[in-house]
Amino acid sequence: MTDFEYQRTLVIGVIIGASLTILGFYMLKPSPESHTVTPKTNFAVVDTYKGCDVVQWTDGSLATYKYFLDCNNK
Repeated sequence: MTDFEYQRTLVIGVIIGASLTILGFYMLKPSPESHTVTPKTNFAVVDTYKGCDVVQWTDGSLATYKYFLDCNNK
């Protein structure tokens, strides 16, 4: 076995070993389902007006708020 063949075999072995190690760490990381995620809502009841809820709505990407009345729950 020549010096070039030995180095080539060694480099291929190192690449395969590093790939398997990275794959193993990737497989062992915690899955996203194990974390409790609280859903974000765009709606919030901020007040009442004549028996109706005043609901504040915002689009997450805009810095504006819209308000509307919700009278269906009474």
